[in-house]
Amino acid sequence: MTDSALLPFLDQLADAATKAIMPHFRSLDSVDNKDASGFDPVTIADRAAELAIRALIGKHYPEHGIMGEEFGSERLDAEKIWVLDPIDGTRAFISGLPVWGTLIGLTSGGIPSIGMMAQPFTGERYAGDGRSARYSGPGGARDLATRRCASLAQATLFTTTPAIIKGADREAYDRVERSVRLVRYGCDCYAYCMVAAGHVDAVIETGLHAYDIVALIPVIEGAGGRVTNWEGGSAASGGRVVASGDPRLHDTILEMLNR
Repeated sequence: MTDSALLPFLDQLADAATKAIMPHFRSLDSVDNKDASGFDPVTIADRAAELAIRALIGKHYPEHGIMGEEFGSERLDAEKIWVLDPIDGTRAFISGLPVWGTLIGLTSGGIPSIGMMAQPFTGERYAGDGRSARYSGPGGARDLATRRCASLAQATLFTTTPAIIKGADREAYDRVERSVRLVRYGCDCYAYCMVAAGHVDAVIETGLHAYDIVALIPVIEGAGGRVTNWEGGSAASGGRVVASGDPRLHDTILEMLNR
């Protein structure tokens, strides 16, 4: 079985996550803090969704490994590893904003092969296998395709917030931001899906974990874009990440970041 044949299983996992999450969105549930020195929120919805996804993976593919944000890793020596972020954008979630999503990715031999971002509140799903990408949701299903934009001067750029980019990385990021036409902040995984859908040209981030990005790589690359670290290598481990809809723009961004 090819990994692309597992794309329908992503919908099953997303369905289970949606059922676990939606009773808690825009509710009065309490929020826990995972970071004693700062604020890293987690909710009952995060934990319930990851447990639901893990249960289905364990039932259907017990030989696969799992790496999840809330409940850690198991069988990381497996050929195929599921990489999970049950709610990417928990800060948006607890603020009632629908720009969070469930990230479900699969790596094969350490390489991201398929992935999905599911947004339960809007009913949108963005999925890909690195060769093609598809959208389903309001307005009907369609293929995803990034837009052409070779010039920074014409580009729309997203990042979560420049406030979390520090030191020399902030100086490098600011060089790019000053060169683009439009900058917007926030949206977490949703911004990456807007790259895949052809509405946004680039996302630049630092400090990502694997579960923040693995699911999104096959979607953007399947739509014709490119995702790397700031050095131009694999972004599968997270860290400093650039995603672009146009490979020509990607090269320009990397050159400017590393100037």
